[in-house]
Amino acid sequence: MPRSDAPADPIISSTGASAASSSQRRCAPAGAEVVVHDDVFAQNATDVEWLAEAGRRGWVVLTKDSAIRRNPHEKAMFRDARVRVFALSRKDLSGQEMAELFVKALPGMKKRAATIKPPFVFSIARGGAFTRVE
Repeated sequence: MPRSDAPADPIISSTGASAASSSQRRCAPAGAEVVVHDDVFAQNATDVEWLAEAGRRGWVVLTKDSAIRRNPHEKAMFRDARVRVFALSRKDLSGQEMAELFVKALPGMKKRAATIKPPFVFSIARGGAFTRVE
């Protein structure tokens, strides 16, 4: 269950504690509020639970879960939650590299999040290119 003091419209990062914390520090000066998944939800919260809440709140989801591009069950979960998702296409990036990529991609993420009706999933390549997956 989410905490009641969670921000009203954050970007929620499920990239792992190190990357999420780094993204949080790097994105704030760029004009984005990043909330670390584990700061809002229990560590054992199921994907269905936290994604449903993210969708209800209109949050943007950052993830390194590349399975959403290939796994029909994962795609359905994001679609059912009606969330806006940006997923890194590579899992071998360090937390610092993930944060740098998210900051670089932030203008494109903001534009897509503001203009495309959810649900959607975009993959972000290491160079910053976006590919719509769902």
